[in-house]
Amino acid sequence: MPMTLNSVIAANLAPTVSSNCFNRNVNRRRISFSSVNCSVETAEAERWVKLKNGNDSLEICRVLNGMWQTSGGWGKIDQNDAVDAMLRYADAGLSTLDMADIYGPSEDLYGIFINRVRRERPPEYLEKIKGLTKWVPPPVKMTSSYVRGNIEKSRKKMDVASLDMLQFHWWDYANDGYLDALKHLTDLKEQGKIKTIALTNFDTERLQKILENGIPVVSNQVQHSIVDMRPQQRMAQLCELTGVKLITYGTVMGGLLSEKFLGTNLTIPFAGPRLDTPSLQKYKKMVDAWGGWNLFQNLLRTMKNIASKHGVSIPTVAVRYVLDQQGVAGSMIGVRLGLAEHIEDANAIFSLVLDKEDVNSIQEVTKKGKDLLQVIGDCGDEYRRI
Repeated sequence: MPMTLNSVIAANLAPTVSSNCFNRNVNRRRISFSSVNCSVETAEAERWVKLKNGNDSLEICRVLNGMWQTSGGWGKIDQNDAVDAMLRYADAGLSTLDMADIYGPSEDLYGIFINRVRRERPPEYLEKIKGLTKWVPPPVKMTSSYVRGNIEKSRKKMDVASLDMLQFHWWDYANDGYLDALKHLTDLKEQGKIKTIALTNFDTERLQKILENGIPVVSNQVQHSIVDMRPQQRMAQLCELTGVKLITYGTVMGGLLSEKFLGTNLTIPFAGPRLDTPSLQKYKKMVDAWGGWNLFQNLLRTMKNIASKHGVSIPTVAVRYVLDQQGVAGSMIGVRLGLAEHIEDANAIFSLVLDKEDVNSIQEVTKKGKDLLQVIGDCGDEYRRI
Protein backbone atom coordinates (compact mmCIF):
# COMPACT_ATOMS: atom_id res chain seq x y z
CA MET A 1 0.00 0.00 0.00
CA PRO A 2 1.45 3.44 -0.91
CA MET A 3 2.72 5.40 2.08
CA THR A 4 1.77 8.98 2.77
CA LEU A 5 4.57 11.46 3.26
CA ASN A 6 3.54 11.79 6.91
CA SER A 7 4.09 8.08 7.47
CA VAL A 8 7.43 8.31 5.69
CA ILE A 9 8.41 11.18 7.97
CA ALA A 10 7.39 9.26 11.10
CA ALA A 11 9.38 6.23 9.98
CA ASN A 12 12.51 8.26 9.35
CA LEU A 13 12.68 10.66 12.27
CA ALA A 14 14.00 8.08 14.74
CA PRO A 15 17.46 9.29 15.78
CA THR A 16 20.37 7.60 14.02
CA VAL A 17 24.09 8.18 13.80
CA SER A 18 23.58 9.86 10.45
CA SER A 19 21.06 12.39 11.73
CA ASN A 20 22.96 13.41 14.85
CA CYS A 21 26.65 13.15 14.10
CA PHE A 22 27.26 15.87 11.56
CA ASN A 23 25.48 18.97 12.77
CA ARG A 24 26.71 21.98 10.86
CA ASN A 25 29.62 24.00 12.21
CA VAL A 26 30.24 21.64 15.13
CA ASN A 27 33.75 22.15 16.47
CA ARG A 28 34.96 18.56 16.48
CA ARG A 29 38.11 19.53 18.40
CA ARG A 30 36.22 20.96 21.36
CA ILE A 31 33.50 18.39 22.04
CA SER A 32 33.93 16.96 25.53
CA PHE A 33 33.50 13.28 26.28
CA SER A 34 30.52 14.05 28.51
CA SER A 35 28.60 15.55 25.58
CA VAL A 36 29.44 12.98 22.93
CA ASN A 37 26.49 10.73 22.13
CA CYS A 38 27.80 9.88 18.69
CA SER A 39 31.54 10.14 19.34
CA VAL A 40 32.36 12.77 16.74
CA GLU A 41 35.29 14.23 18.64
CA THR A 42 37.88 12.68 16.32
CA ALA A 43 38.50 12.88 12.62
CA GLU A 44 38.17 9.09 12.42
CA ALA A 45 34.61 9.19 13.75
CA GLU A 46 33.82 12.03 11.34
CA ARG A 47 34.94 9.79 8.47
CA TRP A 48 31.88 7.50 8.55
CA VAL A 49 28.15 8.03 8.22
CA LYS A 50 25.23 5.65 8.14
CA LEU A 51 22.51 6.05 5.50
CA LYS A 52 19.23 4.62 6.72
CA ASN A 53 15.60 4.09 5.78
CA GLY A 54 13.57 1.70 7.91
CA ASN A 55 15.51 -1.56 8.21
CA ASP A 56 17.84 -0.67 5.33
CA SER A 57 21.19 0.90 6.21
CA LEU A 58 24.66 1.34 4.77
CA GLU A 59 27.73 2.86 6.36
CA ILE A 60 29.91 4.80 3.93
CA CYS A 61 32.94 7.07 4.01
CA ARG A 62 31.83 10.72 3.90
CA VAL A 63 34.38 11.48 1.17
CA LEU A 64 33.64 9.23 -1.80
CA ASN A 65 35.90 8.34 -4.70
CA GLY A 66 34.01 9.27 -7.88
CA MET A 67 34.80 7.13 -10.91
CA TRP A 68 33.19 9.15 -13.73
CA GLN A 69 36.78 9.90 -14.70
CA THR A 70 37.28 6.29 -15.86
CA SER A 71 34.82 6.80 -18.73
CA GLY A 72 37.23 8.65 -21.02
CA GLY A 73 38.11 12.33 -21.47
CA TRP A 74 40.50 12.62 -18.51
CA GLY A 75 43.39 10.56 -19.87
CA LYS A 76 43.94 6.92 -20.70
CA ILE A 77 43.37 4.59 -17.76
CA ASP A 78 45.66 1.59 -17.36
CA GLN A 79 43.74 -1.25 -15.67
CA ASN A 80 46.55 -2.41 -13.38
CA ASP A 81 47.56 1.12 -12.39
CA ALA A 82 43.93 1.98 -11.73
CA VAL A 83 43.34 -0.98 -9.43
CA ASP A 84 46.62 -0.28 -7.60
CA ALA A 85 45.38 3.29 -7.05
CA MET A 86 42.01 2.05 -5.76
CA LEU A 87 43.87 -0.02 -3.17
CA ARG A 88 45.95 2.99 -2.10
CA TYR A 89 42.80 5.06 -1.57
CA ALA A 90 41.18 2.25 0.41
CA ASP A 91 44.34 1.70 2.47
CA ALA A 92 44.20 5.40 3.37
CA GLY A 93 40.63 5.02 4.66
CA LEU A 94 38.92 6.37 1.53
CA SER A 95 37.05 3.14 0.95
CA THR A 96 33.75 4.12 -0.69
CA LEU A 97 33.69 4.13 -4.50
CA ASP A 98 30.98 5.55 -6.74
CA MET A 99 30.39 4.11 -10.21
CA ALA A 100 27.71 3.79 -12.88
CA ASP A 101 26.76 1.43 -15.65
CA ILE A 102 27.57 4.28 -18.07
CA TYR A 103 30.99 5.15 -16.59
CA GLY A 104 33.06 3.09 -19.00
CA PRO A 105 34.95 0.27 -17.21
CA SER A 106 34.22 1.52 -13.67
CA GLU A 107 32.21 -1.53 -12.58
CA ASP A 108 34.72 -3.93 -14.16
CA LEU A 109 37.57 -2.18 -12.34
CA TYR A 110 35.68 -2.54 -9.07
CA GLY A 111 35.28 -6.28 -9.69
CA ILE A 112 39.05 -6.67 -10.14
CA PHE A 113 39.70 -4.44 -7.13
CA ILE A 114 37.33 -6.26 -4.77
CA ASN A 115 38.88 -9.60 -5.65
CA ARG A 116 42.32 -8.24 -4.83
CA VAL A 117 40.94 -7.02 -1.52
CA ARG A 118 39.56 -10.50 -0.83
CA ARG A 119 42.93 -12.08 -1.57
CA GLU A 120 45.32 -9.51 -0.11
CA ARG A 121 43.54 -7.89 2.85
CA PRO A 122 42.00 -9.28 6.08
CA PRO A 123 38.23 -9.94 6.32
CA GLU A 124 37.60 -6.91 8.55
CA TYR A 125 39.13 -4.67 5.87
CA LEU A 126 36.57 -5.92 3.35
CA GLU A 127 33.73 -4.78 5.61
CA LYS A 128 34.74 -1.13 5.14
CA ILE A 129 34.76 -1.32 1.33
CA LYS A 130 31.55 -0.01 -0.22
CA GLY A 131 30.75 0.00 -3.91
CA LEU A 132 27.95 2.34 -4.96
CA THR A 133 26.78 2.13 -8.54
CA LYS A 134 24.12 3.79 -10.68
CA TRP A 135 21.67 2.52 -13.24
CA VAL A 136 20.86 5.04 -15.99
CA PRO A 137 18.34 3.36 -18.30
CA PRO A 138 16.59 4.79 -21.34
CA PRO A 139 12.94 5.75 -20.63
CA VAL A 140 11.50 2.49 -21.95
CA LYS A 141 8.90 0.19 -20.38
CA MET A 142 10.23 -0.93 -17.02
CA THR A 143 9.31 -4.61 -16.75
CA SER A 144 10.54 -6.85 -13.94
CA SER A 145 12.71 -8.87 -16.32
CA TYR A 146 14.25 -5.76 -17.89
CA VAL A 147 15.16 -4.28 -14.51
CA ARG A 148 16.50 -7.58 -13.19
CA GLY A 149 18.61 -8.14 -16.30
CA ASN A 150 20.34 -4.79 -15.98
CA ILE A 151 21.03 -5.20 -12.28
CA GLU A 152 22.48 -8.64 -12.96
CA LYS A 153 24.94 -7.07 -15.40
CA SER A 154 26.23 -4.74 -12.70
CA ARG A 155 26.43 -7.50 -10.10
CA LYS A 156 28.47 -9.70 -12.43
CA LYS A 157 30.86 -6.92 -13.43
CA MET A 158 31.39 -5.90 -9.81
CA ASP A 159 31.56 -9.57 -8.74
CA VAL A 160 29.30 -9.17 -5.71
CA ALA A 161 26.33 -11.20 -4.48
CA SER A 162 24.49 -8.00 -3.55
CA LEU A 163 25.04 -4.40 -4.65
CA ASP A 164 25.81 -2.19 -1.66
CA MET A 165 23.75 0.59 -3.22
CA LEU A 166 21.89 1.06 -6.47
CA GLN A 167 21.36 4.72 -7.36
CA PHE A 168 18.63 5.19 -9.96
CA HIS A 169 18.50 7.94 -12.60
CA TRP A 170 15.56 8.79 -14.87
CA TRP A 171 15.66 11.14 -17.84
CA ASP A 172 12.02 12.01 -18.50
CA TYR A 173 9.53 12.84 -15.74
CA ALA A 174 6.70 12.88 -18.29
CA ASN A 175 7.13 9.11 -18.36
CA ASP A 176 6.27 7.82 -14.87
CA GLY A 177 7.89 4.47 -15.56
CA TYR A 178 10.45 5.44 -12.96
CA LEU A 179 7.97 4.33 -10.29
CA ASP A 180 7.68 0.91 -11.93
CA ALA A 181 11.46 0.62 -12.09
CA LEU A 182 11.86 1.57 -8.44
CA LYS A 183 9.21 -0.95 -7.35
CA HIS A 184 11.06 -3.69 -9.24
CA LEU A 185 14.33 -2.53 -7.65
CA THR A 186 12.64 -2.77 -4.24
CA ASP A 187 11.65 -6.36 -5.06
CA LEU A 188 15.28 -7.12 -5.92
CA LYS A 189 16.34 -5.58 -2.61
CA GLU A 190 13.94 -7.87 -0.78
CA GLN A 191 15.49 -10.80 -2.67
CA GLY A 192 18.96 -9.81 -1.48
CA LYS A 193 20.31 -8.56 -4.81
CA ILE A 194 20.59 -4.96 -3.58
CA LYS A 195 21.28 -3.73 -0.04
CA THR A 196 20.05 -0.15 -0.35
CA ILE A 197 18.13 1.86 -2.94
CA ALA A 198 19.02 5.46 -3.74
CA LEU A 199 18.42 8.09 -6.40
CA THR A 200 20.58 10.37 -8.45
CA ASN A 201 19.57 13.73 -9.92
CA PHE A 202 15.93 13.60 -8.84
CA ASP A 203 14.18 16.84 -7.94
CA THR A 204 12.26 17.52 -4.73
CA GLU A 205 8.81 16.97 -6.20
CA ARG A 206 9.68 13.55 -7.60
CA LEU A 207 11.57 12.50 -4.46
CA GLN A 208 8.47 13.23 -2.39
CA LYS A 209 6.30 11.26 -4.83
CA ILE A 210 8.70 8.30 -4.70
CA LEU A 211 8.68 8.28 -0.89
CA GLU A 212 4.88 8.46 -0.86
CA ASN A 213 4.87 5.33 -3.01
CA GLY A 214 6.75 3.43 -0.32
CA ILE A 215 10.16 3.21 -1.99
CA PRO A 216 12.81 2.97 0.78
CA VAL A 217 15.22 5.57 -0.59
CA VAL A 218 18.26 6.26 1.62
CA SER A 219 19.91 9.04 -0.42
CA ASN A 220 19.76 11.27 -3.47
CA GLN A 221 23.00 12.12 -5.31
CA VAL A 222 22.93 15.71 -6.58
CA GLN A 223 25.21 18.46 -7.83
CA HIS A 224 26.23 20.67 -4.89
CA SER A 225 29.09 23.09 -4.37
CA ILE A 226 29.83 26.47 -2.82
CA VAL A 227 28.68 27.93 -6.15
CA ASP A 228 25.69 25.62 -6.63
CA MET A 229 23.70 25.75 -3.40
CA ARG A 230 20.37 24.67 -4.94
CA PRO A 231 20.10 21.52 -2.77
CA GLN A 232 19.97 23.70 0.35
CA GLN A 233 16.59 25.05 -0.65
CA ARG A 234 13.68 22.72 -1.39
CA MET A 235 15.64 19.46 -1.34
CA ALA A 236 17.30 19.91 2.05
CA GLN A 237 13.95 20.74 3.65
CA LEU A 238 12.41 17.48 2.44
CA CYS A 239 15.51 15.55 3.48
CA GLU A 240 15.31 17.03 6.96
CA LEU A 241 11.70 15.82 7.27
CA THR A 242 12.22 12.34 5.87
CA GLY A 243 15.73 11.33 6.86
CA VAL A 244 16.85 10.90 3.25
CA LYS A 245 20.45 12.08 2.91
CA LEU A 246 22.33 13.85 0.13
CA ILE A 247 25.47 12.60 -1.58
CA THR A 248 27.02 15.43 -3.55
CA TYR A 249 29.10 15.62 -6.69
CA GLY A 250 30.64 18.58 -8.50
CA THR A 251 31.78 19.76 -5.08
CA VAL A 252 35.20 20.87 -6.34
CA MET A 253 33.69 21.71 -9.73
CA GLY A 254 35.92 19.39 -11.72
CA GLY A 255 39.01 21.08 -10.27
CA LEU A 256 37.97 24.71 -10.86
CA LEU A 257 37.82 25.17 -7.08
CA SER A 258 41.57 24.79 -6.71
CA GLU A 259 44.83 26.72 -6.62
CA LYS A 260 45.38 25.84 -10.29
CA PHE A 261 42.73 28.33 -11.41
CA LEU A 262 43.46 31.05 -8.86
CA GLY A 263 44.66 34.23 -10.54
CA THR A 264 43.89 33.04 -14.06
CA ASN A 265 42.01 34.86 -16.79
CA LEU A 266 40.06 32.48 -19.01
CA THR A 267 38.58 35.36 -20.99
CA ILE A 268 41.91 35.66 -22.85
CA PRO A 269 42.54 32.75 -25.24
CA PHE A 270 45.42 30.49 -24.14
CA ALA A 271 46.15 32.72 -21.13
CA GLY A 272 45.08 30.21 -18.47
CA PRO A 273 44.91 26.47 -17.86
CA ARG A 274 43.04 24.54 -20.53
CA LEU A 275 39.52 23.36 -19.86
CA ASP A 276 40.45 20.01 -21.30
CA THR A 277 38.18 17.59 -19.43
CA PRO A 278 34.40 17.06 -19.56
CA SER A 279 34.08 18.08 -15.90
CA LEU A 280 36.00 21.36 -16.30
CA GLN A 281 33.89 22.28 -19.32
CA LYS A 282 30.68 21.38 -17.50
CA TYR A 283 31.39 23.38 -14.36
CA LYS A 284 32.77 26.40 -16.20
CA LYS A 285 29.22 26.76 -17.56
CA MET A 286 27.98 26.74 -13.95
CA VAL A 287 30.42 29.53 -13.09
CA ASP A 288 29.11 31.56 -16.04
CA ALA A 289 25.49 31.01 -14.97
CA TRP A 290 26.30 31.90 -11.36
CA GLY A 291 28.22 35.14 -11.74
CA GLY A 292 31.13 34.93 -14.15
CA TRP A 293 34.88 34.49 -13.89
CA ASN A 294 35.69 37.71 -12.03
CA LEU A 295 33.34 36.86 -9.16
CA PHE A 296 34.68 33.32 -9.17
CA GLN A 297 38.19 34.70 -8.75
CA ASN A 298 36.99 36.63 -5.71
CA LEU A 299 35.69 33.36 -4.31
CA LEU A 300 38.97 31.55 -4.99
CA ARG A 301 40.95 34.31 -3.26
CA THR A 302 38.68 34.09 -0.22
CA MET A 303 38.98 30.31 -0.12
CA LYS A 304 42.76 30.52 -0.49
CA ASN A 305 42.94 32.78 2.56
CA ILE A 306 40.90 30.26 4.54
CA ALA A 307 42.97 27.35 3.25
CA SER A 308 46.23 29.07 4.21
CA LYS A 309 44.87 29.84 7.66
CA HIS A 310 44.18 26.13 8.27
CA GLY A 311 47.16 24.72 6.37
CA VAL A 312 45.04 22.93 3.78
CA SER A 313 44.13 23.31 0.09
CA ILE A 314 41.24 25.10 -1.62
CA PRO A 315 39.57 21.77 -2.60
CA THR A 316 39.70 20.65 1.03
CA VAL A 317 37.88 23.82 2.09
CA ALA A 318 35.36 23.38 -0.75
CA VAL A 319 34.41 19.85 0.33
CA ARG A 320 34.33 20.65 4.05
CA TYR A 321 31.95 23.55 3.43
CA VAL A 322 29.48 21.32 1.59
CA LEU A 323 29.78 18.46 4.09
CA ASP A 324 28.70 20.93 6.77
CA GLN A 325 25.46 21.74 4.94
CA GLN A 326 22.05 20.44 5.99
CA GLY A 327 21.29 16.89 4.94
CA VAL A 328 24.67 16.19 3.34
CA ALA A 329 26.00 12.74 4.25
CA GLY A 330 28.89 12.56 1.81
CA SER A 331 30.68 14.40 -0.98
CA MET A 332 32.32 13.05 -4.10
CA ILE A 333 35.83 13.79 -5.31
CA GLY A 334 36.61 12.47 -8.77
CA VAL A 335 39.62 10.18 -8.99
CA ARG A 336 41.89 9.92 -12.03
CA LEU A 337 43.10 6.45 -11.15
CA GLY A 338 46.74 5.89 -11.93
CA LEU A 339 47.14 9.42 -13.30
CA ALA A 340 46.85 11.72 -10.29
CA GLU A 341 46.05 11.37 -6.58
CA HIS A 342 44.66 13.63 -3.86
CA ILE A 343 44.70 11.27 -0.84
CA GLU A 344 46.33 13.77 1.52
CA ASP A 345 43.92 16.58 0.64
CA ALA A 346 40.95 14.25 0.95
CA ASN A 347 41.95 12.97 4.38
CA ALA A 348 42.53 16.53 5.61
CA ILE A 349 38.80 17.17 5.17
CA PHE A 350 37.89 15.09 8.21
CA SER A 351 39.87 17.19 10.71
CA LEU A 352 39.18 20.59 9.14
CA VAL A 353 36.82 22.81 11.11
CA LEU A 354 35.55 25.96 9.42
CA ASP A 355 34.81 28.64 11.99
CA LYS A 356 32.16 31.33 11.80
CA GLU A 357 34.59 33.83 10.32
CA ASP A 358 35.44 31.39 7.51
CA VAL A 359 31.80 30.70 6.69
CA ASN A 360 30.86 34.39 6.77
CA SER A 361 33.71 35.34 4.44
CA ILE A 362 32.61 32.71 1.91
CA GLN A 363 29.00 33.82 2.11
CA GLU A 364 29.98 37.48 1.62
CA VAL A 365 31.16 36.45 -1.85
CA THR A 366 28.54 33.86 -2.77
CA LYS A 367 25.63 36.17 -1.96
CA LYS A 368 26.76 38.31 -4.91
CA GLY A 369 26.14 35.43 -7.29
CA LYS A 370 22.85 34.46 -8.88
CA ASP A 371 20.40 32.01 -7.31
CA LEU A 372 20.89 28.97 -9.54
CA LEU A 373 17.52 27.60 -8.46
CA GLN A 374 15.97 30.49 -10.39
CA VAL A 375 18.41 30.19 -13.29
CA ILE A 376 18.51 26.41 -13.76
CA GLY A 377 15.74 24.94 -11.63
CA ASP A 378 15.74 22.30 -8.91
CA CYS A 379 18.28 19.50 -8.47
CA GLY A 380 18.80 17.56 -11.68
CA ASP A 381 16.95 20.03 -13.89
CA GLU A 382 20.23 20.77 -15.71
CA TYR A 383 19.86 17.33 -17.30
CA ARG A 384 16.24 17.80 -18.35
CA ARG A 385 16.01 21.38 -19.63
CA ILE A 386 16.89 22.12 -23.22
